[in-house]
Amino acid sequence: MSIAERTADIAPAAPPPLDTRDTFLGMRVTPLTRRRLDLFRRNHLAFWSLWVFAAIFLISLFAEFLCNDRPLLIRYDGAFYTPIFTAYSEKEFGGFFEGEAEYRDPVVRDMIEDKGWILWPPVRFDYRTINYDLQRPAPSPPSAVNWLGTDDQARDVVARVVYGIRISILFGFSVVIVSSIIGIVAGATQGYWGGRWDLYFQRFMEIWGSVPTLYVIIILASVITPTFMVLLGIFLLWSWMGLVGLVRTEFIRARNFDYVRAARALGASDWVVMLRHILPNAMVSSMTMLPFMLSGSVTLLSGLDFIGYGLPVGSPSLGELVLQARNNLHAPWLGFTAFLTLGSLLMLLVFIGEGVRDAFDPRKNVA
Repeated sequence: MSIAERTADIAPAAPPPLDTRDTFLGMRVTPLTRRRLDLFRRNHLAFWSLWVFAAIFLISLFAEFLCNDRPLLIRYDGAFYTPIFTAYSEKEFGGFFEGEAEYRDPVVRDMIEDKGWILWPPVRFDYRTINYDLQRPAPSPPSAVNWLGTDDQARDVVARVVYGIRISILFGFSVVIVSSIIGIVAGATQGYWGGRWDLYFQRFMEIWGSVPTLYVIIILASVITPTFMVLLGIFLLWSWMGLVGLVRTEFIRARNFDYVRAARALGASDWVVMLRHILPNAMVSSMTMLPFMLSGSVTLLSGLDFIGYGLPVGSPSLGELVLQARNNLHAPWLGFTAFLTLGSLLMLLVFIGEGVRDAFDPRKNVA
């Protein structure tokens, strides 16, 4: 018998193939994580709400390709043009003006179509475009051109809803991510080190939390031009405190557990113990709060836009749509659109939050 045949007899057997149930998006997961995923999938309302919310957010990210007053693609005189990315002068299409071509102008459109064709997005308006060809005074009712009608400035409601959803969700995500990082770090250091640091920081939070947040936001928005980044910075001054109490409690409870003492005895630093041993357990309670924090951020931004202290005038905003609905009670399509859009968005986030909460509940079992 050859050496190869002998070694083959004693070689270890190949590992069994990885069960697909132990993977999620190509990554290996622990039995506990798999149990939580199974619990979330079994909550059909939360599971499908997540998919619907993800689809809405993904669609809104491509708002320029869905709602725009510029064509997606033009073929003119044998050449291709992409006005959605590049500004072209009217002269390039046989006109006389040096300025950017007005593609909604029938004259410009006829010049292009004489020597080519135009590919338009589904909605030929962006959130700033004013429809000057209305058959009725603004706000005009839904029609074949403006599917959800126009607001009191003759702007297309569909375009403003799509752009408004994007900016609201991106704002909410920004607030949740940054405030979660700050809140988790603050709560972790308080709970783990304790002592004077915990005492002084708790007193600071009591004083800082007693400040009337809404009034301060209104005052600052009156003094400083309320741009996206300015509002984000103002929100972060207080939003980080939402997770501090939960994380602090988890670290106080776990810092004297046997596995934490064993890690210290083996020479692990404080940051290693906090990040690798305690934080994963503390994230259980934090994860259940994130969807509700996101819905709260969207609601607060919409509320500020409604009272006039939010995003700059003219920005696509769900709160501004609600304000238009209140100011134009004779145009019920504005109220229905604002209610259905904002209500559906918040309802999806609440359903997702409830599903995450149940998935992390240790009392739940998968049959």
